[in-house]
Amino acid sequence: MTQNDMILAHLRERGSITSKEAIDTYGITRLSGRIYDLRRMGNAISASSEKVLDRFGSERRVARYRLEGYDDVRKY
Repeated sequence: MTQNDMILAHLRERGSITSKEAIDTYGITRLSGRIYDLRRMGNAISASSEKVLDRFGSERRVARYRLEGYDDVRKY
């Protein structure tokens, strides 16, 4: 299974993903690159920004990618 396959399956099963989730779950360090590939393959993937705390307690913004037409099955 390719990285693109893993990300697409994740989006279909769970509804969304962030780069940290991609690293922790699949060891994929360039999620934006995989999202680019998936979009070029015709998948409708949207991105939204959300605030998270980093390991030092500082607020940061990260992208959460969603496959359009799929609801968030698991709330993060």
